[in-house]
Amino acid sequence: MPPVSPTPAFRNPGNPHRVAVLVRDGLLTMELGIVHRLFRQAASAGGEPLYEVLTCTPQPGDVRTDADVTLHVAHGTDILAEADTVIVPASDEDYTPRAEPHLPPALAKALGRIRPDARIASICTGSFVLAAAGLLDGKRATTHWRSAADLQRLHPAVRVDPDVLYTDEDGVLTAAGVASGIDLCLHMIRCDHGSRVANEVARGTVVPPHRDGGQAQYIPRPVTAPRQSSTEPARTWALEHLDRPISLRELAGRAAMSTRTFSRRFCEETGQTPVQWLTAQRVDRARQLLEETDLPVDRVAAAVGFGTAVSLRQHLHAALGVSPSAYRSTFRGTAARGGAGAAAGRHGDGCRRAPSGLA
Repeated sequence: MPPVSPTPAFRNPGNPHRVAVLVRDGLLTMELGIVHRLFRQAASAGGEPLYEVLTCTPQPGDVRTDADVTLHVAHGTDILAEADTVIVPASDEDYTPRAEPHLPPALAKALGRIRPDARIASICTGSFVLAAAGLLDGKRATTHWRSAADLQRLHPAVRVDPDVLYTDEDGVLTAAGVASGIDLCLHMIRCDHGSRVANEVARGTVVPPHRDGGQAQYIPRPVTAPRQSSTEPARTWALEHLDRPISLRELAGRAAMSTRTFSRRFCEETGQTPVQWLTAQRVDRARQLLEETDLPVDRVAAAVGFGTAVSLRQHLHAALGVSPSAYRSTFRGTAARGGAGAAAGRHGDGCRRAPSGLA
C-alpha cells in the first residue's frame, strides 16, 4: 500500500485539536467512552491537553444507548464544521440488515458539515455510515468481522478487509470491533504526536500501545484439542534480542515446537506470521529510537536488528513511506515542541507494516 497524505493535525498551533464524536440512537456506550478517555489523556510535555473532545448528535437532547442509560447530548452537528477529527461510533441499529444502503437525511446533512480537510474515522459498524456517504469508495476499510460481508454487499465500491484491526487511507479511518477503537485512537494519537505521547496514554489506560495481528485471531474456530504450550515465551525472548539475527528455527526452539507447528500456532495466536511480527517489532523499536534518541541511523539499524542504515531505510519506507531522517525530523521536532506537530505520513494498518525476512 502506498504512503498516504499527512495528518491534518492542528489548524492553529498551540490550540487543542478538536475531536467531534457524532453519535446516534442506539449508541454503543463503550465506544464513546474510548474516544473521550484516550484523547483527553493526551498531554504535551508541559502537561497541556492536546485534544478537545466534544459529542454531538443530529437532534440535541436525549440519545438512546445500548445500555440501560440515556445520554443527554447538548451539542448539535454545527460543531462538525470546526472539528479537526470526526469519529462515528457504532449504533445497535447498524446490526439490522438493510436492503438498500442509505443515510437518513439528518445524518447526511450532518456529514455534509464536515470540513474537506478533516480526518474522519469510524468504530465498528460506524463504517456503514461512512460507506453510505461515499467516503469509503475505492478505499480499504474494515468493520466487525460479523458485519464485513454485509458491508461489502451493500457497498461494493469499498475494499473491505475483514482481517485487520483498523485501516487508514487518505484521512479516512475505520476500526474493526468495539475494542479496536482503542487501537485506532492510539494510532491517531501516535500519528499526531509520536510514540511517547501514545505510549503514555496507553499506559494510563492500562492497554498495550499496539496489539499484534488482526481480527482473524478473534473469529471462532472449531475446537480440536487442549493446548498446553504457547508462542508467547518465544515472542518475549525475541523482544529482548531484537538487535541480533533471529531465525524461525530459533524461535520454534524457544517454544519447544517444530518450525511447522510453531508457525501455525504463531499465526493463530497473533494473526501474523513470525516474519511479519518480527519485522513489525523492529520497525516499532526503530521508531522509538528515532523519536527519543540522537543515535545515528546506522546505530539505530544495528540496535533493532536491521543491520545497516540501508536496510532500515528500506523497511521504514515500506512501513511508513518516509526515510529515517524525515521521520526523526518530524517526531523529534514534535517532541521538542511538546507535541504540536503533524506526522510525516499516515499509513494503513497501524503505521503500515511490511513483511520481511526473519534475520
